Amino acid sequence: MNSATVRNLLVRGMLAGLAAGVLALVVAYFLGEPSVDSAIGYEESHAAAHEHEVELVSRSLQSTAGLATGVLVYGVAFGGIAALAYCFALGRIGRFGPRATALLLSGAALLAVYVVPFLKYPANPPAVGDHDTISQRTTLFFLMMLLGVLLAIAAVITGKRLAPRLGTWYATVVAVLGFVALIGLAYAFLPAVNEVPADFPATVLWRFRLSTLALQITLWTGFGLVFGELAERLLNPRPARVPAVAVTQ
Repeated sequence: MNSATVRNLLVRGMLAGLAAGVLALVVAYFLGEPSVDSAIGYEESHAAAHEHEVELVSRSLQSTAGLATGVLVYGVAFGGIAALAYCFALGRIGRFGPRATALLLSGAALLAVYVVPFLKYPANPPAVGDHDTISQRTTLFFLMMLLGVLLAIAAVITGKRLAPRLGTWYATVVAVLGFVALIGLAYAFLPAVNEVPADFPATVLWRFRLSTLALQITLWTGFGLVFGELAERLLNPRPARVPAVAVTQ
């Protein structure tokens, strides 16, 4: 794959990330923001009067322009990174076409980058979590993310090496079981974090976590579909149709 193709895929990846970001923005606004508002209301009701601080950025601005900026910039950035990973993975993970490779890469990234750390350290809304432990919680989440990515790569390599001896099906089963077993060990040995107040509404917590998961699923699925189509048109262009012209003599 030459540099021009990589550059074109990078641009298409960023555009696909932007399109996926728009879809994710809709999910975040309609599913996530109501839970955030409920959590903020809980926090304000439990804060002493003298603890209220001056709001530098209004809540309405945070939930509209701020939310849109954050989600769209994130979409473009992750789209570019995913496109570079796609350039490396294409043709190396099996005999898949551009569309199938994009969907497989998106699904694997969703699992390794978000679902694996999410199941151990799920997202929390405002009013949940101790400010003094935020650096520790962030470190643990990114450590779990790194483990997910590295173990996913190791599973792919293991599956490819075992395929000639065991066959594709059994090699895939062994690689997946190994991935699950090692992730389970990481879950068991890494410290747990539970800082949810006892009286925090369980429904609000559940809806917030569900909305964050739905946002990530929308983001990665949208990217896989859009980028797969763009990559297919770039790498396997359809031949131009020549109109039939009646020739009379």
